[in-house]
Amino acid sequence: MVVAAAAPLTVAAAITPVVFAASGNVGAPVYFLIAAGILTLFAVGFTSMSKYVKNAGAFYSYVKAGLGRIAGVGAAILALVSYFIMLVAVYALVGMLVGNVVATYTGAAPPWWLWSIFGWLIVGFLGYRDIELSAKVLAIALILEALVVIVLDVAIIVQGGEAGLNLSPFAPSEFLSGAVGLGVMFALLGFIGFEATAVFRNEARDPDRTIPKATYIAVIGIGLFYAFAAWAAAMGTGVDNAVEVASTDPDNMVLGLAKTFVAPVFFDIMQILVATSIFACALSFHNVVTRYQFTLANFRVLPRMLGAVSEKHRAPSTSSIVLSLLTGVSIAIVITTGLDPYTAIYTWLSGAATLGIIALMALTSLAVIVFFRRHSFDKRLWHTMIAPVGALLGLGTVLVLVLSNFPLLVGGVVESAVIVSVLVAAFVGGVFIALHMRARRPDDYLALSEFE
Repeated sequence: MVVAAAAPLTVAAAITPVVFAASGNVGAPVYFLIAAGILTLFAVGFTSMSKYVKNAGAFYSYVKAGLGRIAGVGAAILALVSYFIMLVAVYALVGMLVGNVVATYTGAAPPWWLWSIFGWLIVGFLGYRDIELSAKVLAIALILEALVVIVLDVAIIVQGGEAGLNLSPFAPSEFLSGAVGLGVMFALLGFIGFEATAVFRNEARDPDRTIPKATYIAVIGIGLFYAFAAWAAAMGTGVDNAVEVASTDPDNMVLGLAKTFVAPVFFDIMQILVATSIFACALSFHNVVTRYQFTLANFRVLPRMLGAVSEKHRAPSTSSIVLSLLTGVSIAIVITTGLDPYTAIYTWLSGAATLGIIALMALTSLAVIVFFRRHSFDKRLWHTMIAPVGALLGLGTVLVLVLSNFPLLVGGVVESAVIVSVLVAAFVGGVFIALHMRARRPDDYLALSEFE
């Protein structure tokens, strides 16, 4: 579920060009490794704490246990809003990518949003049912998309790339130039959703064992995969051409290499699998948000009906239906703007969601540090202090870099201020919900216990 949310082929074909273009250099492989390194440090404290925080609220649960109920509910609403924004962004990308496939094979060019709605309907159906069905669908998509990326990368390396193989993308003069913050931010975007290992703990057979294992495998495996694919893309395009190609023709930067280094038919295969990859990403995020709502409903932070479990499907089906309705309305609103689904809707919304989630990760790292200082459950210095502090410093640095470069991403200071204000308002809204619970529903507030 986590790796499918990361959408390896989508990152290789659609996000990697954005990393090249947004950063203005060919240091994308390094940015993916930096992101993986920071998130590995984050995972050390995150998984150590998972043994003592036994509910499926992920960020919310950890912040609540470390920093208290009020901060925890603020984090919960920020997480919910960030992932919801990401889900809407992904639906826009689904529409564009599926539309490209249809246009290639039929010549027909219906509006992109028609395919977004079609994808939304399928995700809604699968999300309503039990998690096993979603997992089977995602597994098939994941295996196929990973294979085609590996085949393309090997082909580029065997043939020596566009002008020979080199390690210039790893040179400090490259990855330290340009907009480093945006490069790292979009690299981190490829990992968004990896903490969903904790979100699914209620449906795992042995969560205390499998959550840490799944988290480390996901972060390290995804990081190495992305870095290698980004380096291969730079070699295939040529380091002198990579940024220009990524800026002028991002849709075909990687897919075009399939024609050059493998065969024209491989381009067709990759184009189809990119569409299924981003669909798998949408399904995974839908399941994550559904379970966030479910957990918060059981704590009476959200309406209780969202905490219902379907007897037939053994899943939070009511939460899934409500989420489908909300995303459907949001897609309709986005359609009316007339904005480009990729360069505007997806880029802006995914950037906003990533900013919110980076802030959540930094807050969670702080919560881990405070939690283990307050409770002597685990006395391992690396797991409870050194790694979480390293993650906090790394994420804090990235957050500052992203905020300083954010106007470049969304087209201006005003637009940037609006997006940041929405994220701040989400956290503050959660704080007010907690304060309201404490004043008007004290029993529900006290039920937000630290470890449940």
